[in-house]
Amino acid sequence: MTSQNDAVVSIRNITKMFADVTAVDNVSLDIERNEFFALLGPSGCGKTTLLRMLAGLERPSSGEIVIDGENMAATPPNKRPVNMVFQSYAVFPHMSVEQNVAYGLKVGGTPAAEIGPRVTEALEMVRLGPLRRRMPDQLSGGQRQRVALARALVKRPKVLLLDEPLSALDAKLREQMQLELTRLQETVGITFVIVTHDQDEALSMASRIAVMDRGRVCQIASPQELYERPASRFVADFIGKVNLIDGEVIGLAGNAVLCQAEGLGEMALPAEVPVSGRIAVAVRPEKLKLSAVEPTGPGLIKSKGTVRDVAYYGDTSNVFVETPAARELSVNVQNERRSPTVYRRGDAVWVSWSPEDTLILTE
Repeated sequence: MTSQNDAVVSIRNITKMFADVTAVDNVSLDIERNEFFALLGPSGCGKTTLLRMLAGLERPSSGEIVIDGENMAATPPNKRPVNMVFQSYAVFPHMSVEQNVAYGLKVGGTPAAEIGPRVTEALEMVRLGPLRRRMPDQLSGGQRQRVALARALVKRPKVLLLDEPLSALDAKLREQMQLELTRLQETVGITFVIVTHDQDEALSMASRIAVMDRGRVCQIASPQELYERPASRFVADFIGKVNLIDGEVIGLAGNAVLCQAEGLGEMALPAEVPVSGRIAVAVRPEKLKLSAVEPTGPGLIKSKGTVRDVAYYGDTSNVFVETPAARELSVNVQNERRSPTVYRRGDAVWVSWSPEDTLILTE
């Protein structure tokens, strides 16, 4: 029952009902061998329920899950070729690092002669070899997370499932652990499936991402494809920051469509597929340019406005500009010099961008 692309995980028409609530709604997807796959979406979208069904902790109401060519319908959690790392780490506080890692092997009946070398191997993978005799209360949050990873990896699963594994860490440590996990996945060559609601986390770690909303998969694509070519208004809005402006298609002009958008007037935008009727014009904040004088250029989309707010983040600033149609545009400004150009509330500015940097969304 392997799929044509030899996927290690095949999910076919999976639905999960809790009483009259549909948590997962007819989801189908393949996860390839040795890839880092992310399930991304807001709270309550069904991503954790889907992960728990992969682990065998929840039973599907309908549909099937195939892991490494075997239908998992009758396979209990402890017999599945997967292991799960939970948000809370679940490290045993009364056991040392190496005892924590060895626990699953001992319970599973691994021969005693194998346990020591496998524990050493797993600890080296996560760079905890020198800390093997420490107790959990002597470790940092990031080190405890690595213990949980080693304990999962030591059983050599086909698929490692990660349920919001970094959410309890502070921002700097979370960023460091994102790089650690990516490096680890490339080193061990195991399929990683991570559940997260953090867009930056998914974009920086995963090779492919499934964006979920209300139990359904909205789009599956690489991080760059999701960011630059979202399939719907929801995906565009959820992945990063975006300016969304309501508009309408009023005609065609060669390979472009003529649109009328609120506060921007008529514009010609490139369209990969035919579109008509009501649309949303979308443009990322970093694609926009600010200037004190009216910009010029063929086909340039532009609007005069007034700076309403400025949010300074060190390397960048977000400048919020109110346009004549009371449409607020967010502009990302790179602070390239130590004394960057300063925009203040009330400044009169021009906002402009290229038609090629504009997305047309119909959903």
